[in-house]
This record gives sequence, structure tokens and C-alpha cells, in this order.
Amino acid sequence: MKTLADDVPNAGEKRVAERRAVTETRSVLAKASAAWANHSCPGTSECCQLTKTGRPPWLWPSEWLVLLERLKRDGRPIPGPRDDDGCSLLSADGMRCTVYEDRPFGCRTFFCHRIIGPRQIPADDTNHLLERLAAINIALDERAEVKSLPELLKTAQS
Repeated sequence: MKTLADDVPNAGEKRVAERRAVTETRSVLAKASAAWANHSCPGTSECCQLTKTGRPPWLWPSEWLVLLERLKRDGRPIPGPRDDDGCSLLSADGMRCTVYEDRPFGCRTFFCHRIIGPRQIPADDTNHLLERLAAINIALDERAEVKSLPELLKTAQS
């Protein structure tokens, strides 16, 4: 007879599931970058002034795992808040993303008003990829939810 405890993954199964989710998330992030490849920004990092814009990126747990892996690979701790209220992942001069290759989905899809590129944005592709990202995370944990990057950084600092 199968019990409820049989449905609870053990630590090894959870690690394998998280690895799969991270791998799939990296694929989604690469596809998001490809979908937006014809668009760019002038690199002012204005959109990274999260307190000023009031528009922080919202991350699924697997995106957070991607960032944590990046910081670990770089041998860096989770950064604390900046004096200028910009994203904690910006370089010291506040002009460059230090995790650019692993940046979250929201940072790849140009919500900034300074976007340069074709008038038509890839909305359908973006929505499809967002749905895929949600599915990856719900499969990992049916209670998964998005959290703002500042919230995740602050919680990790505690």
C-alpha cells in the first residue's frame, strides 16, 4: 500500500529535480535573449535603479537558484544593499551587471523605456517562455511563487 510519505521526495531526488529545473531555466533564459536579440538598450543601467523605478524583476525559484550558482561559481557572497538603492548585483560603479549572462528573465526583456529596436516586441514568444518558466517551477514545487529580486536578496542576507 502506497502512503503519503512515499510521495515526499528524498534529498537526492530533490537535488536532481532542482538541477533539472536549473538546466531548463537556463534554456528558457537563452531563448528569451534570442527572442529579444533585435532589441537593445543604451546601457545606462537606469532600469537597475530598482527603488527609483519601482519595477524590480520578479524571479521564480529556479531563476534564484541560477543566480546563487553564479555567485558561488564566482566565489562571491550574496551582495548586500547598495547605497544608491540600485540592484545589488551591479558593479561598484553601478553601470554594469555582474551576473549579466545569468540575469533573470525580467532583466532580459527590456521593460525600460529606452529600448531600441523593432517597433514590434516579441510578446507571444515572451508570454510562451514565461508560461514555460512557471511550469518548470510548479513541477518542482506546486507552491512555487515569484518573489522580487530585492526581497530575495534581503531574505538571503538575514
